Amino acid sequence: MEIVGWFLIIACFIIGFIGLVYPIIPAVVFVIGGFLLYGLFFSFTELPWGFWVIESFFVVLLFGADMLANAFGVKKYGGSKAGIWGSTIGLIIGPFIIPFAGIILGPFLGAFIAELLFSRTTIKQAIKTGFGSVIGFLTSVFTKGIIQIIMIIIFVLFV
Repeated sequence: MEIVGWFLIIACFIIGFIGLVYPIIPAVVFVIGGFLLYGLFFSFTELPWGFWVIESFFVVLLFGADMLANAFGVKKYGGSKAGIWGSTIGLIIGPFIIPFAGIILGPFLGAFIAELLFSRTTIKQAIKTGFGSVIGFLTSVFTKGIIQIIMIIIFVLFV
């Protein structure tokens, strides 16, 4: 039973990392799910309230990093709120419309189209904003990946 428990815990962590690049998968839910599975299969005594406070802090950081990186990327390249919304919508639906490539093309096209439709900007500026949304997404993936690694290291140290 111990092997099954560790298999499921590690599977949750792996799915959490897949969720970094495939936004429809709630990455942090799977990481926390791995912690909860440990408690169910083994014991919650090794995961005291201090552990949960620290991990909760990192969950807040994950959400903050996600929102800030995307907004920063779009804004840095001259985009508007419409570009931010378009990028977010493109990030969510892009992988479904264009498998694999949609993860990059989705935010780019979302920001590009939103800027053209709602900000009445030039095509050159809309392309620049689309590029900024991709930079923001990649920055977000990198940052959240580091935070998730730290969360798992803290888990390992407590266990």
